[in-house]
Amino acid sequence: MTASESETQARLLAQALPFMQKYENKTIVVKYGGHAMGDSTLGKAFAEDIALLKQSGINPIVVHGGGPQIGAMLTKMGIESKFEGGLRVTDAKTVEIVEMVLAGSINKEIVALINQTGEWAIGLCGKDGNMVFAEKAKKTVIDPDSNIERVLDLGFVGEVTEVDRTLLDLLAKSEMIPVIAPVAPGRDGATYNINADTFAGAIAGALHASRLLFLTDVPGVLDKNKELIKELTVSQARALIKDGTISGGMIPKVETCIEAIKAGVQGVVILNGKTAHSVLLEIFTEGAGTLIVP
Repeated sequence: MTASESETQARLLAQALPFMQKYENKTIVVKYGGHAMGDSTLGKAFAEDIALLKQSGINPIVVHGGGPQIGAMLTKMGIESKFEGGLRVTDAKTVEIVEMVLAGSINKEIVALINQTGEWAIGLCGKDGNMVFAEKAKKTVIDPDSNIERVLDLGFVGEVTEVDRTLLDLLAKSEMIPVIAPVAPGRDGATYNINADTFAGAIAGALHASRLLFLTDVPGVLDKNKELIKELTVSQARALIKDGTISGGMIPKVETCIEAIKAGVQGVVILNGKTAHSVLLEIFTEGAGTLIVP
């Protein structure tokens, strides 16, 4: 290593140190999904980031999605995917596949990637330790022809009703990194598929996490000039939704951020998961995405 390389490394470590101290012994929940999950290079970088958070005295928790992988498996099994109001209808056959893919193959793939770094990850879902309970989601849409509100029957699509943090608190005191699939039981005995963003928000809220990071396919919230907005309060975010600056698929993402903050998360970040080591850039620098705060 040359003298200039050593100086660069020392400078980077000096810049990162205050952030390491800021988040020491704090909980950071990371929702992992999108294109980052399907790219092996980005997947390896993500696992290294999570491992380094743990090594820095931070308590990282990973919640992951898997929509494309579920769709691929359903096609392979000859089960047709049906959508209502942009949401997958999850019947009894489909929820079995969802659980198999989310709590099985995807979950264990992420666990293995983190374990390869030398850290200890453990794969879980909402069923483990009665961590999360859900109930049937209640979704309504406005019929464009009649303008009448209609209740959607999405089958075994659920909404979180309870989070018990006992197991997660035990793991926080250990060397384990929880990797959680958004599948949970209902008090009715059914198994429910839950949107990974809202599941991550519920977990982060119950733990009063310092940060909830949403790894997405975009840099964050953009202004009308398509420039990244570095920080927003909840009221500013709502105003940008109202005036149309925040639109389309970013609206539910920001609304989920707001709900997480209302539940007790100190700050929620939307950032680009397609950037290698985006988690480290967000936590150990001045920030890489859009931070939403109370």
